Amino acid sequence: MEGKRIDGKLDSSSDDAISHLSIDIGGSLIKIVYFSTNSKCITNDEAPAISKERQEVPNGDLNHHILSGRLYFVKFETSKIEDCIKFLSFKKLQQCGAQCHHSHAVDKIKIKATGGGAFKFADLFRDKLGITLDKVEEMESLVAGANFLLKAVNNEAYTYIGGQKEYVQIDQNDLYPYLLVNIGSGVSMIKVDGDGKFQRVSGTSVGGGTFLGLGKLLTKCQSFDELLELSHQGNNRVVDMLVGDIYGGLDYSKIGLTSTAIASSFGKAISENKELEDYKPEDIARSLLRMISNNIGQIAYLNALRFGLKRIFLGGFFIRDHAYTMDTISVAVDFWSKGEAKAMFLRHEGFLGALGAFMNYKDGNAELVPPQLLEQQSPKSSSCIVDRIHNSTRVQENENGAIDCRLRVSSSFKIYDEVKRC
Repeated sequence: MEGKRIDGKLDSSSDDAISHLSIDIGGSLIKIVYFSTNSKCITNDEAPAISKERQEVPNGDLNHHILSGRLYFVKFETSKIEDCIKFLSFKKLQQCGAQCHHSHAVDKIKIKATGGGAFKFADLFRDKLGITLDKVEEMESLVAGANFLLKAVNNEAYTYIGGQKEYVQIDQNDLYPYLLVNIGSGVSMIKVDGDGKFQRVSGTSVGGGTFLGLGKLLTKCQSFDELLELSHQGNNRVVDMLVGDIYGGLDYSKIGLTSTAIASSFGKAISENKELEDYKPEDIARSLLRMISNNIGQIAYLNALRFGLKRIFLGGFFIRDHAYTMDTISVAVDFWSKGEAKAMFLRHEGFLGALGAFMNYKDGNAELVPPQLLEQQSPKSSSCIVDRIHNSTRVQENENGAIDCRLRVSSSFKIYDEVKRC
């Protein structure tokens, strides 16, 4: 979790109340974005109003109020979906996420949901929590989430070169087009041309699910984080066949390959008379991570080249701010582009879909106008974007990754602390 790290562990001690929530249920992970109006969320020097204080919308629309608070980010393993159910049941869902046809009819509550699991687990959420999953198209959510972060959150994108992060200042007037590479269980490559304008142009089945699946079979690790930690200790050169292994320690300089370049991932297993148990699990984990990261970096650049795109943004929970992963992808993009393109990573990389689903709430419900994140004072804007706190050009982000923001809600919005306990 960003802000309050849960990672599948129930934290019932927190008393923050959820007023709006969205969820992205993938093949490997469940990602949740929720808005909390807890007064502890915002200090006096962070925002001009107490979190539960309601303010008139700046454009003079008396039918709406502003709620100050924070967006929080939580994740669970999909295989442990019951932990997610328990987490939600312990939170006070204040008209939960949001569309409620009758104020106290908990079984009428709807929350925005995306990902394949929104279909697969719809009955579970209804039976356990009395919640209906209002489904939002997955690619649409990913793009909306990415656009929001790149436009509204300062220092969201960064490069990783030579072991150093360098934050990239995004020119909103020169953002499009770009390639969004979302690395989940599989990988999607999306060409983004503007708000709501996108096309999935490619992808690969070799992604985070491949890393964890093969990793569990080859190393007996039971979780993604455990496998990543194991790879820290490994040496892929014990397993991978390098150019130097073929050329007697020499470079293949004619085509620009150094002796340390990987000629074949896991290639040494061909010529060595060894069984799986003869290799160290950490070396296997390292080689596996290198193979998948290299493959993603190469395919990403080839698609950027195909469409003449200079900006490549990578999201999804495969990366997890892991230095070796980012370095491998960055080197791959740099190598194949001959230095002309750079891989750029996102701080909230894993929550694009959930955030995009959150922003899909639109006006139209007679009792409750669903939330709008306000970026500007124009009443004509129908998109869901973030308020500019303190008249800044970006939203505020605290040290833990949660985002300070304000929600625009209808005057009929009421606070309820009801939720069906499982």
